Amino acid sequence: MTTIIPFDKRDGLIWQDGIYKPWQEAGLHVLTHGLHYGSCVFEGERAYEGKIFKSKLHTQRLFNSARILDMNIPFSAQQLEEAKYELLKRQNLKNAYIRAFAWRGSEMMAISAQQTKTHVAIAAWEWPSYFSLEQKKKGLRLDIAQWKRPSPESAPFDAKAAGLYMICTLSKHHAERAGYTDALMADYRGYIAEATGANIFFVKDNALHTPLADCFLNGITRQTVIALAKSKNIPVIERHIRFEELPDFEQCFLTGSAAEITPVSEIKGHFFTVGDFVLDLAQAYDELVRA
Repeated sequence: MTTIIPFDKRDGLIWQDGIYKPWQEAGLHVLTHGLHYGSCVFEGERAYEGKIFKSKLHTQRLFNSARILDMNIPFSAQQLEEAKYELLKRQNLKNAYIRAFAWRGSEMMAISAQQTKTHVAIAAWEWPSYFSLEQKKKGLRLDIAQWKRPSPESAPFDAKAAGLYMICTLSKHHAERAGYTDALMADYRGYIAEATGANIFFVKDNALHTPLADCFLNGITRQTVIALAKSKNIPVIERHIRFEELPDFEQCFLTGSAAEITPVSEIKGHFFTVGDFVLDLAQAYDELVRA
């Protein structure tokens, strides 16, 4: 049985509000607004051979998410870029996961938060793909979540905000208890949306079909895969996809900075081949991020 080291007990350094702190000394107060009201935005990034893939795009999205949540990050994008790379250097990390995030502090404990300070931190650690090599070979089994992605009028879907992931955690827990690896979520209209932490693609007649990202985050890896497919003259169709269409698709996979490209073998009784189309695309993505 693998021993899990809690994240607050690990060794290393964390960049917090401009200072490189010993990992176990980085903290916040229990009455932090970000903890109680979900006023936190974050990014998940990967470094390959010392280079952070699409680092500037991730930093740009962090600032955009903060702006959407009415938060002002008190550092420049260049400062965060430099901090990310310096953190990798100080910890001697070349292949790593990077988590940059910002949250409201503890000056106010109410819905109103204009007087709170915005804090920023960056952590980096060795972390393999979100799904194991064995899971990737066999393909993931997905349940169908009971929770739906909210409408654009109900939540700021284009921000990578902590509060939007609560229903993802609930959906993934329910799926794991049922023997699945993850869950596929519908949007507020009932169309296929995404998995709990990754976007989804389907293969049919040598073309890619993926849900239109009009009420969930248009992932950076999603955008990268679309561009990669088009560079290989693979048709990419972004559209609303109904659950009734699942039997029509041949292959399926998830994308995300953590998940990279991971094949799916089943969505609750609908089965897909873990075939060359997806595996070749996964190899091309691996070559791209390491180029």
